[in-house]
Amino acid sequence: MNKTYLRVLKLSADKALGQPIASITPATQTTKVLRTGKAITAYNWNINGYQMIASAVPIFKEDELVGCFSYSISMNIWDHKNILENLLAENNMLKGEVLNAHTSRYSFDDLIGEERVFLQAKILARQVARQDNTKVLIIGESGTGKELFAHAIHKASIRCNRPFVRVNCAAIPESLLEAELFGYEDGAFTGAKKGGRLGKFELANHGTIFLDEIGEMPLAMQSKLLVVLQEQVIERLGGNNPIDINVRVISATNRNLELMVQKGSFREDLFYRLNVMQIEIPPLRNRKGDILHMVSTFLNGLNQRLNMNIKGIKGEALDILLKYSWPGNVRELENVMERAMSLAHMDQVDMIGKRHLAFICAKLKLNCFDGSKGLKTIVQEFEEQLICDALAETGQNKSLAAQYLNIDVSSLYRKMRKYGIPID
Repeated sequence: MNKTYLRVLKLSADKALGQPIASITPATQTTKVLRTGKAITAYNWNINGYQMIASAVPIFKEDELVGCFSYSISMNIWDHKNILENLLAENNMLKGEVLNAHTSRYSFDDLIGEERVFLQAKILARQVARQDNTKVLIIGESGTGKELFAHAIHKASIRCNRPFVRVNCAAIPESLLEAELFGYEDGAFTGAKKGGRLGKFELANHGTIFLDEIGEMPLAMQSKLLVVLQEQVIERLGGNNPIDINVRVISATNRNLELMVQKGSFREDLFYRLNVMQIEIPPLRNRKGDILHMVSTFLNGLNQRLNMNIKGIKGEALDILLKYSWPGNVRELENVMERAMSLAHMDQVDMIGKRHLAFICAKLKLNCFDGSKGLKTIVQEFEEQLICDALAETGQNKSLAAQYLNIDVSSLYRKMRKYGIPID
């Protein structure tokens, strides 16, 4: 008997020693276990106002019953029930928070486009989503929507209710990448979080891990990733216990991995592991027929997010968008739409016109102004456009906008009042 149990019994060790167990704790099941040789677990009993949960287990030596080991946990069962319920509720809440933090946000319905080359990629992605363990490599230029495809594949898979964890391989310093991917144990390195930390692969267990910018992963790390993909086992940094994982891997890159393999900057065996199914997302310049659909979608979304009411885009402005080559692809188009809408809003008009795309006109070397208006009017319109552009670029910061335009702040305010540009 330990000291805590003696305190519950209100006995000293001297008085308890040598006494029949039944005389000390009448409700004990120890004698029954010694008689039957069968364990009795998790039974409740009360002594001296303490509610107990106890178990008694027989001890055998060479098939002979030689004794019994019993233990009790002292607690109020109802308090225990409440504590357990609270812990379960907190655990479910934390699980929900983790799942919300690591969940897919986009479905195939969010992938906008009707051009044949885009639909082919979308159809293939839908098919791949149903093949649970198939690794997927998504390739395409920056801004084409590779991450959206990864989200959609996960959301359409049988793992949709499990975590979707994104890792930007280019954004994590090489010295931290192993700990970020595989986690670490307590004291694994200087500055390590007390108690250790789960890595991205463990967070994604039974779900999907999305390795974005996989072409930027250092060679040394590629070797370790290859082992994980082959064995489906990880080891935390500073630990020596293998941890089984069940994770679907989707990776993406805007680089030519085959060329990197030839140059020796990307492992050939890892490339083949990742490239089981390849989905190529076409650049926006190869599917300009989808621009009008995207413009409409961005208008609706940005109006809601920015609290605006821009109703549409004029034909002359749409023509400019169709002439542009879009090196930044869909991401650039969304940025251009937000900028043009902000300029139209500052103009207090509800349609995006040619003049709200002056920054695109400059790249195309197009004249965005009507020559019939005369030189003075055109110069004033151009000056107004430059001021609106500078304000948009600097987030409406007047001091920065003045520096951008190489004029003093007082001149900027004067010109804003002249052109009716809102100051507040």
